[in-house]
Amino acid sequence: MADKKKRRRADSDSNSASQPFKNLLKSDAQILQILKSVTSSSSSSTSKPLTLADLALSSTCREVSDLSLSSVQSTIESLVLQLTHQILSGQGFSFTVPSRSSSNQLYVPELDRIVLKDKSTVRPFSHISSVRKTTITAKILSLVHQLCLKNIHVTKRDLFYTDVKLFQDQVQSDAVLDDVSCILGCTRSSLNVIAAEKGVVVGRLIFSDNGDMIDCTKMGMGGKAIPPNIDRVGDMQSDALFILLVEKDAAYIRLAEDRFYNRFPCIIVTAKGQPDVATRLFLKKMKMELKLPVLALVDSDPYGLKILSVYGCGSKNMSYDSANLTTPDIKWLGIRPSDLDKYKIPEQCRLPMTEQDIKTGKDLLEEDFVKKNPGWVEELNLMVKTKQKAEIQALSSFGFQYLSEVYLPLKLQQQDWL
Repeated sequence: MADKKKRRRADSDSNSASQPFKNLLKSDAQILQILKSVTSSSSSSTSKPLTLADLALSSTCREVSDLSLSSVQSTIESLVLQLTHQILSGQGFSFTVPSRSSSNQLYVPELDRIVLKDKSTVRPFSHISSVRKTTITAKILSLVHQLCLKNIHVTKRDLFYTDVKLFQDQVQSDAVLDDVSCILGCTRSSLNVIAAEKGVVVGRLIFSDNGDMIDCTKMGMGGKAIPPNIDRVGDMQSDALFILLVEKDAAYIRLAEDRFYNRFPCIIVTAKGQPDVATRLFLKKMKMELKLPVLALVDSDPYGLKILSVYGCGSKNMSYDSANLTTPDIKWLGIRPSDLDKYKIPEQCRLPMTEQDIKTGKDLLEEDFVKKNPGWVEELNLMVKTKQKAEIQALSSFGFQYLSEVYLPLKLQQQDWL
């Protein structure tokens, strides 16, 4: 009997050593009580979100809006009539395109997102440097007009393959598609051009997808692919206490297989790396309709923070649509630079930052959306100073399930987010 007690005690000591800080965990019931208080304060906020129209900015800014297919169609037809008048009056054929360059963008602290200012450039058909891009713009407008008439959706890849010799590279047709959104003053989803499915969601969420009710607790380890057309999504219902936004597919799979969302009621979503438009729209819809806090789990490197900032503040590439694509008040849960020492991540699991990593980190420190958050500045300074980075998977050095069994529960218990 005494030998059995000794063995149990030895096993317990061994487990604590292999899974550090597990002994600090409170019971799941106590952690859930903490989370309920956080969720309650988040959902009780009734203040209406600020818009550009509410602010008296010194710079004139522009934003696009969701338009119906008939509105997009009539806007294209009006534009073509203007171009026809230009040509007949001898002024030539040219597009006036809102500039999406960095110099034409502005971070608005009150909105905590990047917006587009009102500078435009002229894209003439008669100039050798812009003739091809003008032709591509006219082609994209023609294709979008066809989609409006037929009331169908196509992917960006479909669009590219309508004229491979003209577009040459999908990057070029994608860029002009964003230009067309700016010219017409509508969101990209209003054009009925979508990206291929990329993001996935699993956990305590039920929603309708084109009329079919989807229960995300019954979608297996792979979860439910996020619909590329947000208009198909509706009737969101959830008993979750928070939304967990995960950068990497590997961490998502770990949490899905461990059914982390049953232990701590949550919705887990990932875009498997760089955020795509559909995942950003879906996250925003969940946040606004369910009124849940969003906690982000990203790698401890400059690119993890950049990905987090795209979800929260928007991307410079699509700043014209930041009102629809950004999710306010996302909290940085981990993996943070300070966690490397705090959780005793082994040296062999840390990676040295490259010169490019360090430059990216320093550049981020100059961004207004980073400066606004002192906690982010402190963490980034630590990262640049130590010149160390780590992926979420570094936690696997304490066991493959350390992420779901110790790290995240302890983070939630301590409300350790920025």
